[in-house]
Amino acid sequence: MRIGPRLENYREKYRHALLTRSDDGVLEVVLHSDGSDLIWGAGPHEELGYLFEDIGRDPHNKVIIMTGAGAAFIGRESLGGGAMTAQAWQRIHADGKRLIMSHLDIEVPMIAAVNGPALVHAELALLCDVVIAAENAVFADSPHFTNGLVPGDGVQVVWPMLLGMNRARYFLLTGQHLDALRALDWGVVNEVLPREALLPRARELAATIAARPAGTLRATRSAMVHQIKKAMHDNLGYGLMLEGMAAIQYWPAE
Repeated sequence: MRIGPRLENYREKYRHALLTRSDDGVLEVVLHSDGSDLIWGAGPHEELGYLFEDIGRDPHNKVIIMTGAGAAFIGRESLGGGAMTAQAWQRIHADGKRLIMSHLDIEVPMIAAVNGPALVHAELALLCDVVIAAENAVFADSPHFTNGLVPGDGVQVVWPMLLGMNRARYFLLTGQHLDALRALDWGVVNEVLPREALLPRARELAATIAARPAGTLRATRSAMVHQIKKAMHDNLGYGLMLEGMAAIQYWPAE
């Protein structure tokens, strides 16, 4: 068996993720802030990339379920305001690359159970291999263009893959919101369920998937995300650079 971290070594390591694992190797990741809806900010942006690294290196994880606490998957953010500097963006750039690439480096199937609005970093759910959503789920890219920021942190790759180029550009430029049923119709999610049925269905899917051989699970996930990883390698760093350049101009240091 591959050498890697054990759950007991990283279970309590992360402030914004509650981790539990069943006997069949299904790891549930519940994103939260103080036990309720995750409020996006510098903390989650930094730590979730490292969390994904630990998850990916743990050979005892066979399937991942990712969901949110409270009423939203990620519904809002709090960034603290203030000027943007080149030094500050260097850290954001590094954390942003790690966040996406460490997610894609996880070599076991991932299921997103979108428990409510996914308005900030919805791509964390949509990069999973199976995406199911509660009836009240809504998808948008709230932090970027409509707030003066370049959508360059991976959303410019994910949304065109899901929606097609023209729909995606409209979505990103206008701040369009997709409700759960339209997201289902457009292929963004695989199933829409009542909120109370969401996690039971995710666990049912995970148990079925986890029953396959471990080598098959890892090789299948690697095959399915290969083209996405190639696109991210080509575009993520460049997009983050453009986002940072614009942010420094938009919020200059005095």
